[in-house]
Formats: sequence, C-alpha cells, structure tokens
Amino acid sequence: MERQEGLLDKNLYLGMLALSLAIFLVANDFTAFSPALPAMEHEFHSDLTTTQWVINGYALVFGVLIISGGRLADMYGRRRVFFIGTLLFMAFSLIGGIAVNMGMLLISRALMGIGGAMMWPSILGMTYGLMTEKRAGLAGGLVITVCGIANSVGPLLGGALADYASWRWIFFINLPVSAVALYVCWRVIPDDSPEACDERIDYAGITSLSMALFALLLAFDLVVDVGFKSPLVLGLIAAFFLLICLFSLVEKRVGAQALIPPDVAGNKRFVFASIATLLISALFFAGLFFIPQFLTHVRGTSAMKAGMGLIPMMLSFSVFGFLAGKLYDVIGAKKIVSAATLLMTLGMYLLSHIHKDTQYMSLVPGLVILGAGIGLFNSTITTVAITVVDNSRASLAGAIIFMFQIAGGAVGLGLNTTIVAMATDMPSGIEYAFTVNAYLAMFAFIICILFVEDKKPEV
Repeated sequence: MERQEGLLDKNLYLGMLALSLAIFLVANDFTAFSPALPAMEHEFHSDLTTTQWVINGYALVFGVLIISGGRLADMYGRRRVFFIGTLLFMAFSLIGGIAVNMGMLLISRALMGIGGAMMWPSILGMTYGLMTEKRAGLAGGLVITVCGIANSVGPLLGGALADYASWRWIFFINLPVSAVALYVCWRVIPDDSPEACDERIDYAGITSLSMALFALLLAFDLVVDVGFKSPLVLGLIAAFFLLICLFSLVEKRVGAQALIPPDVAGNKRFVFASIATLLISALFFAGLFFIPQFLTHVRGTSAMKAGMGLIPMMLSFSVFGFLAGKLYDVIGAKKIVSAATLLMTLGMYLLSHIHKDTQYMSLVPGLVILGAGIGLFNSTITTVAITVVDNSRASLAGAIIFMFQIAGGAVGLGLNTTIVAMATDMPSGIEYAFTVNAYLAMFAFIICILFVEDKKPEV
C-alpha cells in the first residue's frame, strides 16, 4: 500500500512538472517577443503598427478559439486535446522560425494561437484535476507562479536571443520544451478520454462566437491605423453585436449541447468573475508592451536590457501569484481581488508620471506594485472561475476566463496604442494611456467590491 501511495505521489509530482513546463511554454510566448519587436522591424523593414501583430495576431486567434478548445477538452479528454494542440504549436513555431518575410512571420505566429487555444484549457483542467478541492487555491497559485516565472524569463530570453543570436530562436526554443512536456505528460498523466461522449459539437455556436470575437478584436487592432471613425472599424463593431445576438439565439436553440452550456452561462459568480477579468486585462498588456518600447525607442537601450526592464513586474507577479494561493484558503476571494485592483491602480498611477528623461529606476516601484496586483488578481480569479462550476466544466471555465483576459488585453492594447499614436511624442502618449488604465483599475475595484463573491474550499 505504501509503495502504491509512493508511486501515486511520484506521478503527481511528475505530472505537475509536465504541466508546469507546458504552462511555461505558453506563458513565455506571450512575453518573449516584446523586446524582439524592434529587431523584427529592422530585418523586415516594417513599422510598429505592423510588427505589433506578432503579439496581437497570436492573442487574437488564441482569444477567438480558446473557448472552443476548452469545450473540446472537456468533451473528448484534456490529455488528448493537449497533445494535439502542442503538436500544432510546435509545427507553427518551426515555420515562424524560418519565416522569410513579415507576412509569413505573422501568419505562422497567428496559427500558433490554434495550438495554444487547445493547450491552455487542457492544462488548466488537468492541473485542477490533479489537486483536491481543498487545495484548489494552491493549484491557482502554482499556475500563476509558473506564468510569472515564464513571463520574467520571456523578455530576458527574447532580448538576449535578439541581441546575441536571432529573434528566430524565440520560435525554435519552443521545440525542445514542447517535446519534454509531451513526453512526461504521456508517461505520468492518465488518459481521461471518456469512453462515450453523449454531447455533440456545437458547430453553429463555435462559428458564430468565433466570428464575433474575431470582428471585435480585429476592430480594436485596426483602430491604430485607421481610427475609431473608420467605416471598417464601425462595421466590424456592428458585426460583433449582430454575431453575438446570433450566438445567443443559437445557444438557446441547442440548450444543453451549447458551446457555453446553461449551467455555466447562468452561473452569476462565474459571470461577475469574467467581467472583473475583462476590466483589468488591459493593464498587463499595456505594461508588457510599452515599457520595452519606451526603453528601446526613447532611452536607447538594447533589446536585452529592455526585456530585463520587465523583470521587476514579472517577479512580483510570480511571487504574489503564489501567495494568493495561500491567502485564498484564509481570507477568501473578495478581499484578495479588491486589494489587487487597488494595487494595480496605484502601480499605473506611479507609471503614468513617465516622461522623456525618466530614468529606469524611477519606474521600478510602479512595476513592482503593478505586478503584485496582477499576480494576486489572476491567481484568485482563475481559481474562483474554475471552482464555482462543475468539475466536468473545468477546462471550459478556464478557457472562458482566459478568453476574457486575452480579449480585454487585445482591446486594451489597441486603445492604448491609439492613445500613444495620437500624442505628440511617445512618452506623452504612454503617460496618457497609463492614466486611463489607472482609472480603469479603479472601476474594476468597484466591481470586485460589489459583485465578486467568496468561494472558499470546503474543509
């Protein structure tokens, strides 16, 4: 009996190691490219508004398809969907690494989002599945901690490769990490594929929601180039509302077979957790994108040093994400997310005093405080979202909450980039953008105080 328990403990630890590698893989790819964008601009003779699609294109496809990925993972097995997604991620990473022009680079990077959209909800479902309900907060803390470490390493790794080798190696490094994660996961995580699946794929729901999200995210990405008054942008936003209405009608018709089943869509605690997530998601992307741009284009630092400039925020994000897992069991979600939004408000307020002569060290306090708020919030809100629904919906819930993070981030990045582009110079634009984000975090605080409910694990 002791031998069997020891084997189970070993498999648990190895399984968490495999999933941690997979979390690292996905999270690293969100941050590693930020300091390398100037090198890509130079090699392909591009500009900022085009090159930002290296980040936005991936986020766009990821955000559009992640709910479908989560639903498929719950229906057909999280491990199986994870394997398929990882193989796609590896294939398009290879193509991106050998890209010969900006078009090939952007297409391959966007298609990596298909693999990521299948991987992430599967990873979340398997991670929370390995943990008991009493340790759900620890699972959330682990996810955010690994994300924070990966996000910290990402800019440093991306900057170093851009300076001393090539930005192409940011793609190539995905291959060995993916291979190790796949192998360990295959060996120690049991196959959770159901023997028979009574549920059907909601093709109409997938199509209508994907088209709606694509229209919305594309509209805000195009705002930078054509402005809010452009007929194209207005048409895309109108299309979003029409398609969302169509999606709602489709979901009502199919009932329990819906892409987002009624027991999830009607869960008020889950809905308010999603709204709170949407509101604060722009802050992380704003810091992630504009701090390296400021350091590179205004202060004249190298890509590697610009990437290192994000380390205080990412390390704080990681540490406080881990602490949130411990605090969740003690004080509950409401107090944590409320404190987190206040920290993000303060962090953005401090960063909003940026100007052309700002020294890097004066940015560090704001970066640390902002990272602490994001770490506390993301860890806690992810745990709340996954634990307030039935365990059979865990991957779907994780996918939806992450979709709100991606959608909010992409929309926020589009708005922030517009503000920066309209200003007389980059420092002034960043100052205005960060001020707007501070007010957004204050509004998120009000939402958290009023509507986010505690969900403590049962003892």
